Amino acid sequence: MSKQSKRREALVYHAKPTPGKIKVVPTKKYATQRDLALAYSPGVAEPCLEIEKDKNNAYKYTAKGNLVAVISNGTAVLGLGNIGPEASKPVMEGKGLLFKIFADIDVFDIEVDTENVEEFIQTVKMIAPTFGGINLEDIKAPEAFEIEKRLKAELDIPVMHDDQHGTAIISAAALLNALELSEKNIEDVKIVVSGAGAAAISCTRLYLAFGAKRENVVMLDSKGVIRKDRDSLTSQKAEFATDRKIDTLDEAMVDADVFIGLSTSDIVSPNMLLAMAKNPIVFAMANPDPEIKYQLAVDTRDDIIMATGRSDHPNQVNNVLGFPFIFRGALDVRASAINEAMKMAAVKALAELAKEPVPEQVNIAYGETRLTFSKEYIIPKPFDPRLIATVPPAVAKAAMESGVAKYPIEDWQKYEDELLSRLGNDNKIVRLLLNRARLNPKRVVFTEADSIDVLKAAQIVFEEGIAIPILLGRKDEIERLKEELEFDADVLIIDPKSDEQLQQKNEYAKVYWEQTRRKGVTLILAEKLMRERNYFAAMMVNLGDADALISGFSRSYPSVVKPMLELIGLAPGSTRIATTNVMMTEREPMFLSDTSININPSAQDLTKIAQMTAKVVKMFGMEPVMAMTSYSNFGSSKDQTATKVREAVSYLHRRHPDLLVDGELQTDFALNSKMLQDIFPFSKLSGKKVNTLIFPNLESANITYKLLKELNKAESIGPIMMGMRKPVHILQLDASVDEIVNMTAIAVIDAQQKEKQEQNLNNKN
Repeated sequence: MSKQSKRREALVYHAKPTPGKIKVVPTKKYATQRDLALAYSPGVAEPCLEIEKDKNNAYKYTAKGNLVAVISNGTAVLGLGNIGPEASKPVMEGKGLLFKIFADIDVFDIEVDTENVEEFIQTVKMIAPTFGGINLEDIKAPEAFEIEKRLKAELDIPVMHDDQHGTAIISAAALLNALELSEKNIEDVKIVVSGAGAAAISCTRLYLAFGAKRENVVMLDSKGVIRKDRDSLTSQKAEFATDRKIDTLDEAMVDADVFIGLSTSDIVSPNMLLAMAKNPIVFAMANPDPEIKYQLAVDTRDDIIMATGRSDHPNQVNNVLGFPFIFRGALDVRASAINEAMKMAAVKALAELAKEPVPEQVNIAYGETRLTFSKEYIIPKPFDPRLIATVPPAVAKAAMESGVAKYPIEDWQKYEDELLSRLGNDNKIVRLLLNRARLNPKRVVFTEADSIDVLKAAQIVFEEGIAIPILLGRKDEIERLKEELEFDADVLIIDPKSDEQLQQKNEYAKVYWEQTRRKGVTLILAEKLMRERNYFAAMMVNLGDADALISGFSRSYPSVVKPMLELIGLAPGSTRIATTNVMMTEREPMFLSDTSININPSAQDLTKIAQMTAKVVKMFGMEPVMAMTSYSNFGSSKDQTATKVREAVSYLHRRHPDLLVDGELQTDFALNSKMLQDIFPFSKLSGKKVNTLIFPNLESANITYKLLKELNKAESIGPIMMGMRKPVHILQLDASVDEIVNMTAIAVIDAQQKEKQEQNLNNKN
């Protein structure tokens, strides 16, 4: 993507369809006059009077306890420098979005128009009663140190400058684990810190808190080594001034055990790495380009433990592992501060989590057979769902033990359950999906690439590294649209009707004819069919000229399914195809089957659909908990439409007792675990959270998923084709660009899995 195109995409993202990235939504009913009278006058007076009696009642009657202010004056925004408060607002909104999706914390972003330290402090103090916590952001040093110090001393709510402490907490966790793997003690190691800004100072202070020795630290700024004999040092830099007679990074790196980079790109050379001690630890955290490139570092020394700020390499030091969960724990005990004990507790929790067995969901997201504590895995991954149930309790306990918690937690199991329930629908599953596809992108044929939305999706998957698109359609039109979209990549464009493709088309036709000539297909008919995109694309996949196929954007579903069944057919062992849709509901991702293929499946068909769906759910890293739905509950109707569901469940219970499946069940009982447990405690689903619904017929499944999509604006991934021999996925008519991108990721993952299955089969043979 060109720089201009990236710029335009970023601007459109922030501007459309609604400007900005966060909004305020009601949390109470407001439908009737009675509701409004309670929400405002006269009913609102009652909580006002209770808060007047005791200010702590604000936590009981208002959103204060889950509300954080993200505050900046725009003096040090990203790498853009002092661009002012208004220009910092997109970043502050972005921080608010991260707070919400990772820890379910609400945020107001506040941009303060002053560079005067005292004015800034007084402004924050005056608005502090609104909030349960204050996150300071993008304030330049050294003012940031004074602002945070004063506000922590003068306010009785948690205050943290994430630019300082976020990186410190994550990198400290990584450092503790790296030292353990390298069999070194933090008290003994020599540490070089490149950078002397807020993050570097805070990192070094935290390392000292864990036992590092001040005399073993060498810090550098843009002028070189910070030495005691240098003039005009700030008080922060003076803390780490050395009396060693060295001036350069080259000199500092000799025999160093640890390098901490918070400076600028490409300043560490291979020779510097070679001069370091045995088993060196290198955290090159400059973004987007580290102090030394990851591959160069690991190629230079095979004993190195390496971390960066990038997501495309192991050991990403990412602040999102810290600040949402630290504030979550602090808010939940109404802490009066975020102190050193709480930060150190977060460090230890993160370090210990990296040593525990990794959930399959995380392994799947990163394409690993099994992530284990090692040089390539010293800190948890941002997608790890255990973070919210691990870091906040550690922070909360530390707040209680250090005496800053005003609302101690007594039932820790209940608290952990509450934390897990906050995960909800934040599109984590979509991020997992896209990340997994990127690990091993495949060639995907887009049969309708001369439609602008399909081409937009192909552009996105190419530029994001999700897939390698092959574009089918009218070549002149595709090239015109590519120019319009500034999609200037050199990707394969094929028009099956063109003379250019005559040889390939005839080869495909011959292969197809040889496979079907005893089924009434003539060579002339085969040649004619190969002019059709879906037939041509299916043969590309069949013969290994492509890995997967996406179609259906502008054609009816049955018309696309027909050639796929004719040319590609069912997977070995499959007797039926079906589809499932993943709906991103507020409850959690829900799988709905069969949404597109089987009009009135038999009991035997339903068992196959359930088994295939269970495999797809596992593909997403989730354990399937399946309800076989009907209009009746456990035999309350003797009608055939209900009894076939009952028969399917009976078969699954006998032949697949490991599957968590039950029915027949009405949908409300399936989704309301309390109702189910109260009325039908014998059910295998009792006490479980259902994430998969198997419907008795096509109309009920299709109506349900489209109803959810339109009424609740639930994002849908699907229909995901199940039971095909090759990775073929058919879009709903007029699918959105996002839906096409998500389906492409599904197609890539499907191709990855089928490739792995084929390799395993070959190895056995």
